[in-house]
Amino acid sequence: MARAPLVKDLTLSIDVGTGSVRAALVDRGGAILALDAVEQQQIVPAFGWAEQEVEGWWRGAARAVRAVLNRVPEAAARIEAVAACGQMHGTVLVDAEGRPVRPTAPLWNDKRTVERVAAFEATHAARDYLPLTANPATPAWPAFKLAWLRDDDPAAFARAAHVLMPKDFVNLRLTGEVAMDRGDASCSFLMDAGSGAWSAELAALFGLDRALLPPIRDGLEILGTVTREAARETGLLEGTPVLVGGADYPMALYGSGACRPGLASDVTGTSCILTLIAKAPLLDPEICNVATVEGNWGPFVLLETGGDGMRWARRALHGNASGYERLVAQAAEARPGSDALFFLPYLAGERLGRHRNARAQFFGLAAAHGLPEMQRAILEGVGFAAARHLRIMERAAGRPVERVIASGGGAKTELWLRIKASIYGVPILVPEEAECGVVGCAALAQTATGRHRDLVAAAGALVRHGAEIAPEPAWAELYARMQPIFDRLYAQSQPLYDALDALAAPRGTVDEAARPD
Repeated sequence: MARAPLVKDLTLSIDVGTGSVRAALVDRGGAILALDAVEQQQIVPAFGWAEQEVEGWWRGAARAVRAVLNRVPEAAARIEAVAACGQMHGTVLVDAEGRPVRPTAPLWNDKRTVERVAAFEATHAARDYLPLTANPATPAWPAFKLAWLRDDDPAAFARAAHVLMPKDFVNLRLTGEVAMDRGDASCSFLMDAGSGAWSAELAALFGLDRALLPPIRDGLEILGTVTREAARETGLLEGTPVLVGGADYPMALYGSGACRPGLASDVTGTSCILTLIAKAPLLDPEICNVATVEGNWGPFVLLETGGDGMRWARRALHGNASGYERLVAQAAEARPGSDALFFLPYLAGERLGRHRNARAQFFGLAAAHGLPEMQRAILEGVGFAAARHLRIMERAAGRPVERVIASGGGAKTELWLRIKASIYGVPILVPEEAECGVVGCAALAQTATGRHRDLVAAAGALVRHGAEIAPEPAWAELYARMQPIFDRLYAQSQPLYDALDALAAPRGTVDEAARPD
């Protein structure tokens, strides 16, 4: 008797991250059955540069996929579709045969274009280009990286047929097809935010040929199917459908459940990224905008110091002798408001705006304050700084936030969540599954294959949250009185940053004639 065909009850998620490339098998209910990660190393050929080996992403993906297939019985035959997400802005050039023309690609955190960005800002007012780009100029954007590659590596650039993002390169190896999703394209500084198409004006501004830019396709679309060669390398079945997929940041937003206007996301790791889901970009020099998976926009701001504030406290105040659990326990000993002690959490300056050289500070420090108050003030200071950005985005969007969905390492600290909920003035939800990008890819794949009517319904079916963390009324009342003081401290400190830069100039630059004998 012939054996009945296996039920297609799995999806395969691939996440091309900076630290690792991961693969995961997810069932119809959103449970991760197997996950494997292959570490990736960053290459730093010069100060401020950051690259990774392009072929390393494919080797890592193939190895991780084969590993998870080996852990689940007959997994390859049960996979309904493959969906990938990946780190944004990593600028990969390939030739007409799909081979990298450079062995490495500059990453999202590469700063080699900082002088180009400064020159652009000096000659272009943000109010003139924001309606087109929806984003202020930063060294992260691929437009600036492409201009650098053209001028500084002309031999490689001349051989390039397409520019791709990291997950697009893995998709190319899987299917032989090239495309980019709307999320990655929206943060390229080359897409017209209004039309969703590549901008002839922006391409001309950077001296780039639009033929280099791949088709922009919806992440839900089937890009192609697994080729015979890719099947041999990964263990997947030839002919398995592969989606266009999405950029990792909007995919993680989607996989956390932040996928409709009125919701916001707080991702706190080393930094803190606040994202508001909106129907249109919010045009402001201090706000970036990414196109979201489900068709909205994600205006976002990035606070450079999130969890890094506690890392600094552990080193500077405890000589690295105490664990983070002890620091949080000490912070819990202090009263809400830290007895009127404020912390401005700008240890690494700011990413955007006019004051990228901002400084951190304690304000209100008195003899009665101790480590508990200082450590709680750090947690509260990150909350106040994030809330300042959240209010700016709320005013621009014309509607208040209903809920904040928290993820990242900071979402594991209950005290911090209670503080933030009280400062934000809205409840906070935490996804039960921390691998939000993996779940997002699975929901995308299940929607593409017809299991859900749309992406919002798929997220509702696969994403589950724990208990809601509500604002503490007494804390919220106190924090509402503290927030304006924090905002004034932030504004009134700005004139001092350039003066501090002068004081912090490298030794040997002080006028020797002015030095006392």
